[in-house]
Amino acid sequence: MIDPAATYPILLPDGTPHKGTVFLARVIDHPQFAVGDFTYASDFDPPDDWATHLAPYLFPFSTERLTIGRFCQIAHGVRFITASASHDASGISTFPFPVFDAESRDGYQPDRRDTVIGHDVWLGYGALVMPGARIGNGVIVGAGSVVRGTLPDYCIATGNPAVVTRMRFEPDEITRLNALAWWDWPVDRITASQDALLSADIAALIRQAQDSAT
Repeated sequence: MIDPAATYPILLPDGTPHKGTVFLARVIDHPQFAVGDFTYASDFDPPDDWATHLAPYLFPFSTERLTIGRFCQIAHGVRFITASASHDASGISTFPFPVFDAESRDGYQPDRRDTVIGHDVWLGYGALVMPGARIGNGVIVGAGSVVRGTLPDYCIATGNPAVVTRMRFEPDEITRLNALAWWDWPVDRITASQDALLSADIAALIRQAQDSAT
């Protein structure tokens, strides 16, 4: 059974924890960064500050939020470029004059969009998630992709900008998966459902939910 309280959920063959993979909910302490249980990030050079490493422009005083759901998988090199990084492009110059003036800087932030990542999302090696992106449940983002805008539930998206290359399931199946919301189940039920989750057997997952309800 996976322990949601573990900081380092993977043990090496000698029993020592692999410190390059962390459950982010155990290491993120940032007022604008919310992350669900079991979501992990991996890095070949693990940082001391995972929040700043993953979202370098998300400051404690930022007005936007970065929200990541449960059971997400974040590969090495993934970065979230949040709204605080944006410049105002509506004028003649994009130079951020107010940030250099203590009197006018307070409250100045041209872009205030939140970035929201759903549940069970796999962000591949080196993916960039741009300000205001909305990534649905069950999405796979290919390595090196740049995500802007909205990606629908259970799609596979690649490229710059990332575009949907195919859907992982049929529309009615996606509706059923979202209704099941297995990521919110108790840990013991999720553990008992691993075979169904690791296959494409949605019917088996539905049976597991029904058996647990009786």
